[in-house]
Amino acid sequence: MKALITPRSFGKTDPEVFEILKKTGLELVWNDTGSILNKAQMKKMLENCDGIIVGVDPLDADIIETSPKLKAIAKYGVGVDNIDLTAAEKHGIKVSRTTGANSDAVADYTMALMLSVARKVLQIDAGCRNGDWKKITTIDLNHKTIGIFGLGAIGKLVAKRAQGFDMKVLAYDVCWDSQYADQHRIEKAEPEEIFRQADFISLHLPLTPETRDFVGTYEISLMKPTAIFVNTARGEIVNEDALLAALQEGKIYGAGIDAFREEPPANKAWFELENVVIGSHCAASTVGAIENMGRNAAWNLIRDLGL
Repeated sequence: MKALITPRSFGKTDPEVFEILKKTGLELVWNDTGSILNKAQMKKMLENCDGIIVGVDPLDADIIETSPKLKAIAKYGVGVDNIDLTAAEKHGIKVSRTTGANSDAVADYTMALMLSVARKVLQIDAGCRNGDWKKITTIDLNHKTIGIFGLGAIGKLVAKRAQGFDMKVLAYDVCWDSQYADQHRIEKAEPEEIFRQADFISLHLPLTPETRDFVGTYEISLMKPTAIFVNTARGEIVNEDALLAALQEGKIYGAGIDAFREEPPANKAWFELENVVIGSHCAASTVGAIENMGRNAAWNLIRDLGL
């Protein structure tokens, strides 16, 4: 059997994961392009593959239809919006995810973005490097209100970290875990209430037809002028033009964005803003998370291929 591995960070600090796969008799095919594969590349590399460990590379119905041997898809991460699940089910292809493997890493990065924006860490650092040691007044996290959209594995960990700053936690999720919320003093709130009340808003929703453009012009208009918005989920959940305009016009305090619709964003205006901290979709990129995702994806693939 043959398996394609597309994520560039797979096994980067844990080479033993390759031996785990090879010991099952799998022949491994690598993405050696140094970038995310496009549709044409995916089709060509998957032609004779029985399985794939995939990152954010496309796996739509067209690609799946032209991969006759494909039996198992192991997602290296949790978001499966790049995989056509209906097509996979139609062809009897098993799909797995590495749920929980990178949750702590993303939760940590979420807090890092909040702190960086609130305390203007990048501007202060840049000023000091240029000999400007003036004091810059910023805003606090402690005792403020955070609104979390998506109280899944990552959202729950962000809530726990926020409570370390004595923050009031509001949250919204269509699948509400009342037991967890009650145990951890998390208040259930409707979206409008969160947009109006929260000092910090953090997205941890999956990308679905229902969540696409979840944050638009109206929702942004509800935010406080001192609000900070953070997205470590998916760019498609946000109307980026509306958010960019609000940041340019100073209608909200700032934003931390680790996920864009197009990466890097084509609109260079994003790079001209001082009230935004930009990430390269790297919230999950820690040694621990990478190793957890690699091992989990490898074992998921082995299991689903029946090896």
